[in-house]
Amino acid sequence: MTTRSFRAPALPFGAVLVLAALGAACGKPPAGPPQGPAEVGVVTLAAEKVVLTTELPGRTSAFLVAEVRPQVNGLLRERRFEEGSDVKAGDLLYQIDPAPYQAAFDQAKASLAMAEANVPAARARAERMKGLVEIHAVGQQDYDDAVAALQQAEASVAAAKAAAESARINLSYTPIRAPISGRTGRSSVTVGALVTAYQPVPLATVQQLDPIYVDVAQSSAELLRLQKSFKGGALTKDASWSRVKLILEDGTPYPREGKLKFREVTVDPATGSVTLRMVFPNPDHVLLPGMYVRAVVEEGVLSDALLVPQQGVARTPKGEPYSLVAGKDGKVEQRMLTVGRAIGDRWLVTSGLSAGDPVIVEGAQRVRPGADVKAVPFVPAAPGAAPAGAVPAAK
Repeated sequence: MTTRSFRAPALPFGAVLVLAALGAACGKPPAGPPQGPAEVGVVTLAAEKVVLTTELPGRTSAFLVAEVRPQVNGLLRERRFEEGSDVKAGDLLYQIDPAPYQAAFDQAKASLAMAEANVPAARARAERMKGLVEIHAVGQQDYDDAVAALQQAEASVAAAKAAAESARINLSYTPIRAPISGRTGRSSVTVGALVTAYQPVPLATVQQLDPIYVDVAQSSAELLRLQKSFKGGALTKDASWSRVKLILEDGTPYPREGKLKFREVTVDPATGSVTLRMVFPNPDHVLLPGMYVRAVVEEGVLSDALLVPQQGVARTPKGEPYSLVAGKDGKVEQRMLTVGRAIGDRWLVTSGLSAGDPVIVEGAQRVRPGADVKAVPFVPAAPGAAPAGAVPAAK
């Protein structure tokens, strides 16, 4: 009997490697999720003093405004200022032809001299008549006529003095001077124009620009809210409460601080707002009348404010704000919040959190309420640092 030997067919080399890898994999336990609590970054809240501010839109207006008008009629002989230049109070702006007014003044002075010349003779006659009537040398009527003539002469002097003063005043109005110090606008007349007293169109306008007013509008509802906050003690005022800052219409801050002067006592029925007037120094004339600005007004001081980083506040599908807090037992707690305004990159929280609460600001998306976490202090990234996973640009 012939014996046959059996030989298994040879496998390809690649198949051998695949079988070896499968055998090695079957010998290891399956990989599972990492063990232990998740690590999260927290910020521990602390009460701090915060100055609450609000931005209010407004416009600038000149501190003083004087419309220059003539007080007598006449022909304009010269203009003594450059349009847009700065003038001081009392500087000569225009000159009206003084010749007719000088003549009227001279005539009034002559009339006064004539009236004064009649007084001594009338007084002497009245005194003589007084002596004669006492000895019955003349009648009482003659004495009375002499006294009346003296009184008429004295009255004529008084009238002549008034006429002379009026003529002098009219003459003094022929040079038109700046009533205030400030910057002039454009002139509405030229040399040779005929001007009339108290005409409706001013010859020019002088405006004082340093300091300058800023008028802003604040709603009456906001005013009532602030009054309640002060009355209830939630807000207080410090020494800098009346200081105001300004933001120009191009977004740049004005370098000088202003001061709150007063709040209007009447509410505008059309807008439901009251006007706040502030004063700002303006030595460089950066602010011009009519310019749109935003005033940063201090509302008050909140002594025990809680500020939470914005990344530590999330919202439910209904829009309700909440924060995740690392509890003392190492478990995540969800706190529903009442938030006020944003102050920088943080939210002002009025309820839901307390000082000392560790709010999760990093890793909150990896945990849920009730989960175990390991809280570590949150370290913000340095300004300009590349975010995690970023690939540096090729040189």
